[in-house]
Amino acid sequence: MTTTQTAVQARTAPRDVLVLGATGKTGRRVVRRLREAGVPVRAASRSGEVRFDWAAPQTWEGALAGGVAAVYLIASDEHADAVAPFTEQAVAAGARRFVVLSGRGMDLVGEGFGPGMAAAERAVRASGAQWSIIRANHFSQNFDEDLWRQPLREGRLALPLGDVPEPFVDVEDVAEVAAALLTRDGHAGRVYDVSGPRGVTFAGVTDAVAKAAGRPVEYVELTPEEYRAELRAAAVPEPFVIALDTMFALHRAGHTSAPADGVQRVLGREPSGFEEYVTRTAATGAWSR
Repeated sequence: MTTTQTAVQARTAPRDVLVLGATGKTGRRVVRRLREAGVPVRAASRSGEVRFDWAAPQTWEGALAGGVAAVYLIASDEHADAVAPFTEQAVAAGARRFVVLSGRGMDLVGEGFGPGMAAAERAVRASGAQWSIIRANHFSQNFDEDLWRQPLREGRLALPLGDVPEPFVDVEDVAEVAAALLTRDGHAGRVYDVSGPRGVTFAGVTDAVAKAAGRPVEYVELTPEEYRAELRAAAVPEPFVIALDTMFALHRAGHTSAPADGVQRVLGREPSGFEEYVTRTAATGAWSR
């Protein structure tokens, strides 16, 4: 190939990064970081700038129109069977790199948890493109943006975990890792477990939140049977009951309790601590009544 041909190819090759789940906890932060770095981004979701719906394959073509260089892939558990055909379509549209958001312990967890993440890992490995996988511990932000915000606001967090610690990872760290993997070379074919710097028990979480928020919050230890019963009494759909039950069984076994070094390996720095997250978040009033 001549120098001129190389230059033309560089100008015409797709440069956009397609970020799926772009309105979610990690996706919107990945979009922000990439744009701050001057990377062209397509922010895609069912309600985002670019419409993308796993249940509507006709939206995939629009998200991939003109080609993309890389894809931040967050899969749907409800539509796990759509991941492989989408990945094939993305490769045909020019995608040379995939970064998958998955969960720590996916190689050990039972079939009841994370079928979308498992499908995404399989699909990118078989794609023929470069791929990297982020396997994350529980997000710190699950306590103020998602699953456990309301229980903390109500003053009672009840789970079946005992005193097994969890090294919660800050979503900002996950997003920075993802942005690096999407734009830097040297990470192809690697799986990165990412976590915070130290483990915290869920009882320790409620103690820290109570102190920072200035109000009582208790941790209640449940048996797995009691936990499933509480979920069902709250009209949680059965597939989600099974997924949570399977996930907590993994955690109780201690498979995700030790800190991981993925943040250090990718970013060359220590991950943010859970205490920093609690102090920062309490100041926003997230856990006030």
